[in-house]
Amino acid sequence: MEFQRTVKEEIVCRNIGLHTGRKVGMTIKPAEGGEGIVFVRKDLPGQPRIKAEVANVCDTTLATTIGLNGATVSTVEHLMSAFSGLGIDNAVVELDSFEVPIMDGSSLPFVTMLKEHGTVIQGHQRRYLVIESCVSVKDENGSAMFLPAPERRITYTIDFPHPVIGRQSYSFSLNHESYEREICAARTFGFLKDVEYLQAVGLALGGSLRNAVVLDEKGVINKEGLRFPDEFVKHKILDAIGDLSLLGMPILGHFVAYKSGHRLNNLLLKELMAARDAWRIVSLPQARPSRSYVAPSGVAARVSACS
Repeated sequence: MEFQRTVKEEIVCRNIGLHTGRKVGMTIKPAEGGEGIVFVRKDLPGQPRIKAEVANVCDTTLATTIGLNGATVSTVEHLMSAFSGLGIDNAVVELDSFEVPIMDGSSLPFVTMLKEHGTVIQGHQRRYLVIESCVSVKDENGSAMFLPAPERRITYTIDFPHPVIGRQSYSFSLNHESYEREICAARTFGFLKDVEYLQAVGLALGGSLRNAVVLDEKGVINKEGLRFPDEFVKHKILDAIGDLSLLGMPILGHFVAYKSGHRLNNLLLKELMAARDAWRIVSLPQARPSRSYVAPSGVAARVSACS
């Protein structure tokens, strides 16, 4: 994958918005090489354009929202995850609302549409950010870090005090095949009491069993059950892939997270950009860390090694 890609043709989609509960129209169009992913609010005067990049992240509460000059687009992470998972660098995403359609709560519908319509290789060479030394962030609940590695690897751990979830960990090497096979079908999840509260205050009005895994105190209330036994941690990985794609290029390194979320993922990207000696930007033939690193086993050991 030395060269950038964009979508081959226009893709039109219409589905429920998570927050409004109303239908959102979305059109994905080809973009020029080097343009990146750009969202366009067709419903606003002047049709403002918002580039999907870390500098434009304006909110990470419940979802990742990007904005510029007062115009915003919410819940971008699932679509961005699909773009990143399939290696699509450039696209224009036109919306007639402030949020991306929620679809089934995973990125599988986006992946299916993108594959059905196809992609084209462009003349621009793809660049990679290579992690050269450890960069980390943490708060009172969790942590997230990048470690040097000769591949795009993700290790993620979650821990919820619920009998169906508990502590789940998953580690894999990210490529187009593994993303489609292991990650993209994992749906967002929530607890019934939280969904009821959010809807009572006018949020998540489009949330339902059709676009989320919902749990009560005892278990999953969706009749079809789970798509994977570890669907919960896999969806957190799906989200993280979307969040980290806001860097604007693939990251060659090992992303390790413990109870992270949109906020910590975004803070990690900002910390990475500030740590200029911790990375370098290269084209594919050079895309290997200049020094080897063997990550210690266990989350605590990794945190210690990065301190």
